[in-house]
Amino acid sequence: MLEFPDAFLADFGVVVTDGSTTAKGILDMPSEVIAGGMVITTDYALTVKSSAFPTLKYEDSLTVGGAAYVVREVKLQDDGVFSIVYLSKV
Repeated sequence: MLEFPDAFLADFGVVVTDGSTTAKGILDMPSEVIAGGMVITTDYALTVKSSAFPTLKYEDSLTVGGAAYVVREVKLQDDGVFSIVYLSKV
């Protein structure tokens, strides 16, 4: 199957900056976890082209759509073209 990651990210992405590297990514904010009516956390998952951020690792700082985040985990997806970056908002 042919993939066009740049076209996909251009259509749906926001600007992601890691130091001097800038590319597009798609930020998802899955439902907040609620226990006893209280919000415990909001998960942030960023889909990026793996080759755009090949050295991204735990505790790296990112700016996503103008907001500051810290990397919690990076996981390659399927064939490795995309990675999911799990974030905490600063």
